[in-house]
Amino acid sequence: MKGSLLSAGVVEPYAEALMSVAQSNNLTQQFGEDVESLLNLLAESPELQQFLGSPVVKAEDKEAVLQRIAGDQMHPYMVNFLKILVQRRRILFLEVICKQYQALLRKLNQTVLAEVTSAVALNEGQQQAIREKVIGITGARNVELDTKIDPDLIGGVIIKVGSQVIDSSLRGQLRRIALRLSSST
Repeated sequence: MKGSLLSAGVVEPYAEALMSVAQSNNLTQQFGEDVESLLNLLAESPELQQFLGSPVVKAEDKEAVLQRIAGDQMHPYMVNFLKILVQRRRILFLEVICKQYQALLRKLNQTVLAEVTSAVALNEGQQQAIREKVIGITGARNVELDTKIDPDLIGGVIIKVGSQVIDSSLRGQLRRIALRLSSST
């Protein structure tokens, strides 16, 4: 609990500062793309996470690696932000700061995140139908889908938006039938 309070106290100000710089320079979408790239890189490379989080590795080495990763693809302000995180020993919070920035960007763009779990990969038409359903429920302007595949669902989908869960999976329907049967006996 204490760790999460500490990280929240660190993460939010940095994410908000990044958003402030992005807004004042009209770079919110560019930073959003940079953050997405960083998150993908961290997800694909646990070694990078360990390297950046290691107290043994010198700050200069971390900055050099981040500069190399960023190359010409990331905005110079984003590269400077990463260097600041290294210098202030906050780089281990990079993933959480990036996710918080994404949440701020979604709020700014009136976009909601829908976590969709399905038994099989969804085609574009199915994804669009889910987006429209979520827009109808939430009244948001846009919907961002985070899709996962869970073969145990058998069929159907589970859609989670914030704390609201819509379970139209076959597994969920079977569970509800079982509950009704057990409560009626």
